[in-house]
Formats: sequence, structure tokens, C-alpha cells
Amino acid sequence: MLRKVLVANRGEIACRVFRTAKKLSIPTVAVYSDPDEKSLHLSLADEAYRIGPAPATSSYLDGQKIIEIAKRSGATAIHPGYGFLSENADFAEYCQREKITFIGPPASAIRAMGSKSRSKEIMTEAKVPIVPGYHGEEQNELYIAEQARKIGFPVLCVD
Repeated sequence: MLRKVLVANRGEIACRVFRTAKKLSIPTVAVYSDPDEKSLHLSLADEAYRIGPAPATSSYLDGQKIIEIAKRSGATAIHPGYGFLSENADFAEYCQREKITFIGPPASAIRAMGSKSRSKEIMTEAKVPIVPGYHGEEQNELYIAEQARKIGFPVLCVD
């Protein structure tokens, strides 16, 4: 059971998480950088903490600051929202080490989905329909042309 959730994001995604948490009677914690100090998401949260100046690297992307605020506020879980820390496998593992629930996929899934070739392999193994393509190591022009004929035209070539 989630006792208190820190949302490590801003804007519409943070607002949505706060509204949903309120419906579920789960207390919430917002974080904000200096330019966001009057943002809507802060009024929807039960608590709000400043995390730093405008650059995201000094605020929303600073996992150590986020974890420190989670501990200080008593948050037992962190929702990363979209972007920022949501696709950061190291941050997901950091939360786990600090005994804070990361509301998102496990680090292993984040890493796998961060690799286009690995994610295609996983989807193929799971029988998920994927767009046909060639992702092999052989880059000889004649071989690539043969693969293109097998896939069917038109094809997109990326160098």
C-alpha cells in the first residue's frame, strides 16, 4: 500500500497523478524548480519542496535531491511522471536501494526498452506484431538490398 507519493515531475502529468492520489486518499508531495514555484501542480499536492534552479539537471533530473526530499517528507513511493527520471534505470535501482517504491517498470525493463534492438527481440519473442526490418550486423550494400527486397518496398534506410 502506498502511504505517501512524491511526484518527481511537473505540469499536466503531475496534476493527473495528484488528482488520482487524492481520489484514493493517498497523501502527495510535489517538487519544483525556481520557475515552477507558482505552478498548478503545487496547489494540488499536500506538500511541496523546492529542488533547485531552472536547469533540469539541477532540479528534476537530480535523483539524489529527489530521494532526499522523499525521505524528508516521509514519501514511501516516487512517481517519475513522463520524461525526466521515468526512463532512468539507475534511478529506479536507487529507489529500490533506498527502500522507496519506484512507480514504474523495473530497471531491467527500462534498460531493455532503451535498446531498440533488444526491445524488438523481446517483442518478437512475445509474439507482438512489429514493423519488419533488418537489424543485423552485415552492412554490405548487396546484402542490405537483398534484405530490403525480403521486407518489401518502400524501406527507410538509416545510416
